[in-house]
Amino acid sequence: MSMLRRTLAAAAAAAAAVTVTAAAPTASTAAPSTATVDTAAERSAYLPGSLDKETNARLQAAIDKAMAEAVKKAQSGERKPGSPTAAAVIYYDDTRAPTYDSLIDQGAAIWNSRVSNVQLVERDGSADLTYTEGSGSGSYYSPRQNLIFLDYAQMQQYAPLRIVTHETGHALGLPDRYTQPCSKLMSGGGPGPSCTNAYPDSVEAAEVDALWAGR
Repeated sequence: MSMLRRTLAAAAAAAAAVTVTAAAPTASTAAPSTATVDTAAERSAYLPGSLDKETNARLQAAIDKAMAEAVKKAQSGERKPGSPTAAAVIYYDDTRAPTYDSLIDQGAAIWNSRVSNVQLVERDGSADLTYTEGSGSGSYYSPRQNLIFLDYAQMQQYAPLRIVTHETGHALGLPDRYTQPCSKLMSGGGPGPSCTNAYPDSVEAAEVDALWAGR
């Protein structure tokens, strides 16, 4: 059973304090809602300037709590660090972003190689997370719609694979950290167009694993 509806809710419960059921996604529930439109401030964008400090703080608080729980379990012997657990599955649909199909698949493979408690699996038509493309004010992740938008102009100006993996990091529960160096994936566009690193570091990967532990 896919658990994204609950944890894009912990990424978004952290972000919007919304309770979401853990039912398996269906075509009607997984598709982005057209009835609920988010505001720019509620989105996690690639570039600084649209940073929602409140959303970022909630996401960071969720990470801090998850990491503390992971340490507590490890110290108590309840669960040894690195011990295997059944991975949650996030199904993603990239049919609405055909230009970047291969980049999206690469981004999923990168995350899948770095984390163990959650895996990204392509399933077109009925999915938890939808990728779209178009012309707009920049790439972003929408927690309300479980949607990642890839902006044409930004994908040309900045490293496109980094944009994809960065925005996917938001879907996994990570906040923006624009002031951090290029080695940090979630610094996004903060380091500038010359930054091409598309890989989360060990700390970012550990945070995702902590957020998804036992889900």
